[in-house]
Amino acid sequence: MPTQPGVIVFSHGNSFPAGTYAQLFAHWRAAGWRVEAVEKYGHDPHYPVTSNWPRLRDQLIDFVDGLALGAPVVFVGHSLGGFLSLKAALKRPDLAQAVVLLDSPVLTGWKAHSVQVAKATRLIQRISPGKVAARRRHHWASVDEARAHFAAKHIFARWDPLCLEDYLHAGLEPAAQGGVQLAFDRQVEARIYNTLAHNLGDVLRRHPPRFPVAFLGGTQSREVRQVGLAATRALVRERFQWIEGTHLFALEHPAETAARVLALIGEMPLQKR
Repeated sequence: MPTQPGVIVFSHGNSFPAGTYAQLFAHWRAAGWRVEAVEKYGHDPHYPVTSNWPRLRDQLIDFVDGLALGAPVVFVGHSLGGFLSLKAALKRPDLAQAVVLLDSPVLTGWKAHSVQVAKATRLIQRISPGKVAARRRHHWASVDEARAHFAAKHIFARWDPLCLEDYLHAGLEPAAQGGVQLAFDRQVEARIYNTLAHNLGDVLRRHPPRFPVAFLGGTQSREVRQVGLAATRALVRERFQWIEGTHLFALEHPAETAARVLALIGEMPLQKR
């Protein structure tokens, strides 16, 4: 039977404020779901970026508690947001009806240990995407100049045009020196990359999920290839699907992504609200 719409709590990928995903939200709301989201992780001093992201997890938990819904929610998260969604649900299973991971492959085993060592020796600062993030361009004379800048990049050229406009709206803010700048601080983005959670396998062993988990991955996702999928498949079992696209498929094919997420939720044995 179709799942009766409830509440989806969405968590964004690193550097992309929640408003970037407005097209997904519109589809879910049109289907009757209430959609809530933390706009930006890592920018509230009460929830700093630290190794393995425990305070970012707490930011999500406190956000859901603050909604005072009186019923569990469906956590949906892209990349960073998927990991935070899973961490929050494992910490507070009373909040979770289910979790849907959008290209958030679970890192375990020797690869997780390698990340742990790289973080301890600070080698991570030289090999992670944080190195690029910390130096990326972050100021433009106008929104039009920023639009031209992003549209010329291969990654953004694949995006749905409406998603790019949503990113320009959510991802830029007025700069003190005039023009516009990135709303998501590039130093915060770099810190998130450099503190990548390596402990999720241990958390899952100590606290096996009491809720269904699903995974939707991009067929051309470099992140999935780097991490591998053995742990993710063991976690989600039959709730594993592919969708055409890169790691950013949710912004390349928002309508299909939104529909696929609802289909996955509809197949889950959710507790009654």
